[in-house]
Amino acid sequence: MMISTSLRAAIAAALLACSALAHAGGAPLALSDVLPIGPQVKVGKLANGLTYYIQKNARPEQKLELRLVVKAGSILEDEDQQGLAHFTEHMAFNGSTHFKRNALVSYLQGIGVKFGADLNAYTSFDETVYVLPIPTERPDVVEQGFQVLEDWAHGLTFNDADIDSERGIVLEELRLGKGLEDRMNKVLMPKLMNGSRYAQRLPIGKEDIIKSFRPEAIRRFYHDWYRPDLMAVVVVGDVDPAAAQRMVERHFGALANPAHERPRDYAVIPQRQASEGVVVTDKEANTNGLYIRYGIEPEPAHRTVGDYRAGLIEGLYSAMLGQRMAELTQQANPPFIQGGSSMTKVARGYRSFRAAAVLGKGGVAPAIAALVQEDERARQFGFTDAELERAKKNLLRSFERGYNEREKSNSAGYAAEYIRNFLEQEPIPGIANEYDYARQLVPGITLAEVNAAARARIPSGGNKLVIYTGSDQAEAPIPAQADLLAAVEAAERKPVQAQAEKVLASALMAHPPRGGTIVSQSVDPALGLTRLTLGNGVKVVLKPTDFNNDQVLMSALRFGGQSLFGEADLPSARYASAIVGQMGLQDYSPLDLSKVLAGKAATTSATVSNLSEMLSGQSGKADVETMLQLIYLQMTEPRRDRAIFESFVGKQKELARNSLSRPEAVFGDTIVGTLYANNARVARAPRPEDFDRIDLDRVFDIYRSRLSSAKDFTFFLVGSFDVERIKPLVATYLGALPTPDVPVQYKDWGVRPIKGVVKKEVHMGAEPKSTISITFTGTADYSDDEQMRLQALLEALNIKLLEVLREQQGLIYGGGMSGALTKVPYGGYTISINLPCGPENVDKVIAATFAEIARVKEHGVTQEDLDKVRAGWSRNYHKGLRENGYWLGQLQLAQINGTDPAALLTYEQRAGAIRAADLKQTARRYFDMDNYLQVVLYPAR
Repeated sequence: MMISTSLRAAIAAALLACSALAHAGGAPLALSDVLPIGPQVKVGKLANGLTYYIQKNARPEQKLELRLVVKAGSILEDEDQQGLAHFTEHMAFNGSTHFKRNALVSYLQGIGVKFGADLNAYTSFDETVYVLPIPTERPDVVEQGFQVLEDWAHGLTFNDADIDSERGIVLEELRLGKGLEDRMNKVLMPKLMNGSRYAQRLPIGKEDIIKSFRPEAIRRFYHDWYRPDLMAVVVVGDVDPAAAQRMVERHFGALANPAHERPRDYAVIPQRQASEGVVVTDKEANTNGLYIRYGIEPEPAHRTVGDYRAGLIEGLYSAMLGQRMAELTQQANPPFIQGGSSMTKVARGYRSFRAAAVLGKGGVAPAIAALVQEDERARQFGFTDAELERAKKNLLRSFERGYNEREKSNSAGYAAEYIRNFLEQEPIPGIANEYDYARQLVPGITLAEVNAAARARIPSGGNKLVIYTGSDQAEAPIPAQADLLAAVEAAERKPVQAQAEKVLASALMAHPPRGGTIVSQSVDPALGLTRLTLGNGVKVVLKPTDFNNDQVLMSALRFGGQSLFGEADLPSARYASAIVGQMGLQDYSPLDLSKVLAGKAATTSATVSNLSEMLSGQSGKADVETMLQLIYLQMTEPRRDRAIFESFVGKQKELARNSLSRPEAVFGDTIVGTLYANNARVARAPRPEDFDRIDLDRVFDIYRSRLSSAKDFTFFLVGSFDVERIKPLVATYLGALPTPDVPVQYKDWGVRPIKGVVKKEVHMGAEPKSTISITFTGTADYSDDEQMRLQALLEALNIKLLEVLREQQGLIYGGGMSGALTKVPYGGYTISINLPCGPENVDKVIAATFAEIARVKEHGVTQEDLDKVRAGWSRNYHKGLRENGYWLGQLQLAQINGTDPAALLTYEQRAGAIRAADLKQTARRYFDMDNYLQVVLYPAR
C-alpha cells in the first residue's frame, strides 16, 4: 500500500511520541517490534528438535560450509568424565559408522580439505562445534559431507582400541597447553567465575582421567548429550537450499532423543559478595598486567528493535571510551602500555564491565588511577557532541560496508553468525535489515541518552575483583592484595573534570597537490591490468575487479631498506617506520588523525624493512582518494613528536624487559642467533638496552631518506574501482610525489646461515614439555616451478608426519614442516621443522622424522599423497582467483622476483605437471643431512 508523504510524517510523529522511530525513506520501526530472522537464511526445526540453518551464498564459489553444533561441552561432564567432552570431539575423527579410524581424514584430504586448516572442531564449556568445508562440484561429495555430519551426530563407534590410541594424542595436546597461562588460570579461574562450576570444568580436563577413564564413561557422555534437541546443522554456501533441506531431513530426521533425557541446565554464576585483590606472579611472565572485574550481570535480551537500539548505544559509548583510553598511551610517560574498559562476555548468559591494562614501568598505581578515573570521567560527565558525531560516522560507515558486501561475504562468516544465534540467541535479521535499522536509529540517538546509558553501565564502587599478574622479577614493586583494593578506592575518591574537546579541521587536506600527468598507458587483457607511467616516473598497475563491492587494496615496494645503513644505525633503522608511523601526519597527532578521518574507511602504512621499503593501504570504494592522500602525506609531511617517541621507547623497553622470561622466547632467539652466528644484522628478540641506542633525529633522517622519494616505486591497486575514474586521482596524488635520486637496490652484507650439522639444547621452563626445531638451509636457483616442487614435497611430507607421528605413534599433537625458496638477497632456501612433544619422546620424534625424509629421498612421495596436495592447491587457487588480496600478493611477488605475473594463469597446468618421481630429486636437493641446525627445548634441569 502506498502512503503519502504527509501521512507518513504524521504517523512518524505519532510513533516517535510512543517510543517508536521512523525514517522518511523506509518503513517505520517501533521499538517493541520483534527482530525478524533475515530473508537470506532458512531456519527450521525437525520433529526431533534438531535446528537447521540453510543459506545459499556463492562466496567462495563451489564451496559449502557445513557445521554440526552441539549444546554440550565440558560443563556437562560428570566427575568421572572431566576432559571427555573434548575427547569425544577427537573421537569424531577416529571411527564412525561409515568411516574407519583415519579414513575420514584421508578421504577429505583427497578432495582438497586439509586437516586442521580446513577440517576442524572445538570444545568449550557449553558447546562443541564441528567444522567441515567441502567442494560442491560433485553431488556425491556434497552428499558425503552430510553423511560425515550425521556420523558425528550419532554414529561414533568408540572402539576400545581407538580410544586407547587417541589417549596419547589428547595427552600431548594437554601437555602443549601447560605453561604460564595454565598455571595462572588454575589460580584465577575460581576467582573470575565467582566459584561457579565453570572453574571446575576446564575443557581440556584432568590428566589422570584422560589416562585411565573407562570407555563406558565417554559412551555415556555421547549418549546423554549428543541428541537432536541439542543440535543444529548449519549449511551455508554454493548449494541449492531446497536440496540442502532434503539432505538435512534425510540424514537427521531419524535421529532420536534418549528415552530419559537428562536436563540440559546451564551453570549459574553467583554474585561476588565482597571485593577481593589477587596477586599471581610467575618467573616466566613476560608482561605485568592489571584486571578489574566488576559485578557480573545477566546478558540483556536481544529480541526487539529497542534491544537492538540499546546495543547500538552501548557500541557508541564503548568506542568513545576506547578512543579516550588510547589517547592516554600517547603521553611521554603513559600510565600503561595498553589499556581499556568495556562490557565483556563472561560466559553464556553473563557479562561484566571490566578494565584492564598492560603495565608500564610505573607499575600498578598509575594504571589503576588512569583506568578508574577515565571511567569515572565518562560516568560523571559523559561525552561531547563532537565525540558522538565521529562515533556515529564510523558506526554508519561500518554498516554501509557490510551492506555493500552482502553478496560478496564469505560463507564461513555467515555460518559463525548462525552458530551464535543457536548458542546465544544473537539476532540474525540480516545485513540489509541491520543497515536499515542503523540508518533509521543512529541519527536519532542523542548525546543525553548515550551519556545516561554510560552512566548506568560504568560502575562506581561496588564489589569487584582486582587482579595483578606478572613476573616475580618485576622492576616495579609487586603489590600486596590489600594494596590493589586500596589503590582502586583511592582512585574512585579522587575528583575528575570533564573532557576538553580540541577543535580540528574537517578535511585531511585543505587542497590537493598540484597533480602530475599520465605519460603512457598500456593494457594487459590476459591479466586484466592497466599499466600507467606517470610524469614523475612512478609506475602504477591497476586491476579492477568485482570480487568485492567496497574494497580497494594497494601496495608498492622498492629495494633498499635497512640494508643501506651501517651497523651503528640498525636500532634506529629497525624502528624508524614504526616510530614515525605512530606520530601522525602534518599537524595531526594519531588520535587527531583518527578524528579527522571519522566515517572514512581508509588506512595506510609505510615500512622500512630489511631489504626494501613498502607502502600499503586499503580503503572502501568511496574512500580511495583518502587512501591516496594518506600515502602522499606519509611521504611528504610525516609528523615529528618527541612525546610520542619517548612513549614508544619507554613502552618497548618495558615489554622487552621480561621478553626472554618465556622458554619459547629463549628457544626462538637461540635458533635465530645460532643459525646466523649472532650476526648483528639479523634481528633478534629485543633487549631493553636496544632502545637506548635509538635516536629520534636519526630515526627521522632514515625515514625521510628512504620514504621522501617515490623513485622506482610501482604501485599496485586492486579492487572495486573504475579505471577511468581512478586515473585522475592517481595522477593527482601519486603523480605529485617527489622523486629525487635515491639508491634503489639493496646491499647484500653477506649474511648467510651457518654450515655443517649443529646441535643445541635449551633447558628452560617448569613444565615437562619439549619442542624440536630442525632447519635446513642452502643455496638454490629460484624459479616459480621449483618453488612449487618444494611446496609439494613439504606438504606431502606433512601428511606423512601426521599419519606416523600423531595417528600411528601418538607422539605429537601438531607440528610439521614449512619452507620456501628466496631470490633476494641471494638464491637460497630454508626448510623449518617444528615438532612439540614430550621430553621423553624427543629422540623418537627426531628419528621418525628423519626416517620419513630418508624414505622420500629413496622412493619419492606416493601418488595418493601428491594428489591430495594438488586437490588442496586447486581449491585454494580457485578461491584466490576471486580475492583481491590474492591478486595483489601475486602481482607484488612477481615484481619482487622478476618473474612473469602471467604464470598465475597457468598455475594448475604447472601443478599438474609435477610427478611423484620428481619429488625424490627435490628431497635429495634440499634435505642435506650434512647441513642442518637442530635445537631442542627441554625443561629446566
